[in-house]
Amino acid sequence: MREQPLREVTQLIHAIEMGLVEGSYSITNKTLDIFKYIIMSKSWQSAEALMQIVRAQSRILQAALPQETVTSNIARRILKMTREEFDLLQAKVQHFADDSQASLSLHKLVTQTSENCVSVDYSLPQQGLREALLDHLQEVETELETSSENISVQAEEHIHSSEIILTLGHSRSVENFLKRAIKKRQYLTIIVAECAPSCRGHNLAATLAQEKNVEIIVIPDASIFAMMSRVNKVIIGTHSVLANGGLRAACGAYTVALAAKHYSVPVIVLAPMYKLSPLHLCEQDAFNMVGCAEDVIAYDSLPARDAKVYSPIFDYVPPELVTLFISNTGGHAPSYVYRLLSELYHPEDLEI
Repeated sequence: MREQPLREVTQLIHAIEMGLVEGSYSITNKTLDIFKYIIMSKSWQSAEALMQIVRAQSRILQAALPQETVTSNIARRILKMTREEFDLLQAKVQHFADDSQASLSLHKLVTQTSENCVSVDYSLPQQGLREALLDHLQEVETELETSSENISVQAEEHIHSSEIILTLGHSRSVENFLKRAIKKRQYLTIIVAECAPSCRGHNLAATLAQEKNVEIIVIPDASIFAMMSRVNKVIIGTHSVLANGGLRAACGAYTVALAAKHYSVPVIVLAPMYKLSPLHLCEQDAFNMVGCAEDVIAYDSLPARDAKVYSPIFDYVPPELVTLFISNTGGHAPSYVYRLLSELYHPEDLEI
């Protein structure tokens, strides 16, 4: 039987495709609202039934928006959350008679349940599961709302006065991070690569130029290598972080990372936890998107008659070119991404 999308799911897909909802944060927020609606009002009686609904709607979102991995990431968080809350409630019921066991911590209850019961029957109805999930969901919403602030407060640990910083394009995380650094540090110089053909770097430069005690320099992408020898740090955002610690970032990020490696300049990537994805780079067709080539070469120009022009949206940056990830939980090396993924998602939910 073919899975039918909810009305809210089709509305979100339409809004994203029409450009009404843009940015990973907004898409994550809207997806979380849909799953909250499912938990609150959908007629499910067991954890297994809820997980089936979440998986079905997540598959629809994934098929319609293959590049927006944050929708699947949130679904995986909901699935693990459902398992944990079910296990916790089951463990409390089993150990209710023993006062010492009833006061166990969440970690001990979950680990004890997983050790004693190899396979858990999630099809059993569990009283209080809906309320427990809504409480846990509130924590996820709070984490999402404060993620940008928690990243930006770490700016003064990584940026010092009189440093020269290079960034690419326009990321809201990078913008807030640099604004915080400008307020806390003096005489910073920020070099912004324009990220052609969209040239979103101009927007970031215009925003940062309103701050005091900072010098903003906008450069074309062709000048990245020439300017890199003067740079102290590279700070960029990313669309998503892959399972091996690699990046799906804005086109041009690979150029920046290679130039930084040549001059031994550290590359710092700002990535909130909801951008961590358990996917690997398999093929470019599923990984990348191709944008309009009109900004690269005019359709009615003479060279366009005999040329095939591609304008990719994303770049793959391998983990060996990344020095440090800064998330809302702190700084991590690329090799630590595997551990973070094991904490965020359940092994059975990696493939939705």
